[in-house]
Amino acid sequence: MSRAAGNGEFLPGRVLSGVMTEELPESAVRAFERHDAFEREGEGFRLTTSRFGGRVTAVDLGGGVAYTLTVRAPTLGAATADEVGDAVESGWLDTMRRRLEDAPKATRADVALSGFDLEEDGKEVVVTFQFEWDDPDRAAAIAKTFAEYVEGTYVESVVPGYDYEGVVGDLLQGASQGEGGKKGGTPL
Repeated sequence: MSRAAGNGEFLPGRVLSGVMTEELPESAVRAFERHDAFEREGEGFRLTTSRFGGRVTAVDLGGGVAYTLTVRAPTLGAATADEVGDAVESGWLDTMRRRLEDAPKATRADVALSGFDLEEDGKEVVVTFQFEWDDPDRAAAIAKTFAEYVEGTYVESVVPGYDYEGVVGDLLQGASQGEGGKKGGTPL
């Protein structure tokens, strides 16, 4: 069962109010170590099954645990070999924000976000989800779903007509391949 924290406002750089400890809550550590999609990385866990990755941290709230997932992806302009105009980039960011706010609908759980943010950081877009969940094993699955949702939404949101390169080019190439590596068209 999920529990919403505070007023749902996300403040970048702010940890949900809770009991700050030097270590992650033990229940969260055990759950993420058991999950085959995560590897320990410092004070959190790194998702290994998504091209954009993702990093999850957890905070003991003294009666529950709050999770923060951060996913970094290239901006539209950084993903193309072409020049992307300001209006296109801005519209793309707005569309991504609206679509990513629906990430909880991708889970098979009734999870309410206690925080959400999408911001530019140089040539990257940083997406942050915050949520509380009582079952740490399920929280790991929810975090993985959110990260995969970011990747899938990104691929669905690319603007046709540009020459995509790097990780985004690879994602689009993989999405356009059918079963057995046969060409199957673009995912658009």
